[in-house]
Amino acid sequence: MDALKLCMKKGNEIVVVYVKNPSASLTALHSHGNAADLGQMLNIFAKLMSKTYADIEVAYSCLKDTYGVKEKDIILYGQSVGNGPTLELATCLPQLRIVILHNPILSRLRNIDKIPQVNCPILVIHGTDDEILDWSHGKQLWELCKGKYEILWLKGGDSIRP
Repeated sequence: MDALKLCMKKGNEIVVVYVKNPSASLTALHSHGNAADLGQMLNIFAKLMSKTYADIEVAYSCLKDTYGVKEKDIILYGQSVGNGPTLELATCLPQLRIVILHNPILSRLRNIDKIPQVNCPILVIHGTDDEILDWSHGKQLWELCKGKYEILWLKGGDSIRP
């Protein structure tokens, strides 16, 4: 496992972890969420959007340039608010293997506008008892996907414990 500090264009640093598996043929790039009340965090997220989008771009560049991972071998995995950067990057990468959206949020971070632009298959996972993001967010986004996998409902799952 490698833990790296990556420098962003504006001088900020992010920490990424690369877990090596010699027998794996695909690589997942995970953009995590948090357990905050998203309704209270919307203004902060609006200010952070450009930063988080830059974070995932730097992490993607690291996978490609440092580890030689090809676009067609990447799975983008976004969780909660991490779905915003995941979908943003997915709109720019036409050869992705798949995008996984775990408890995604609708339009607050413009996901509703981005998801129809993604050309690879999309799997939506959402807990039916999610108190932070109602499952209807995942259902509505899934309906807008070009390449749908069957939606995965996690009966009784929430944002913290699917």
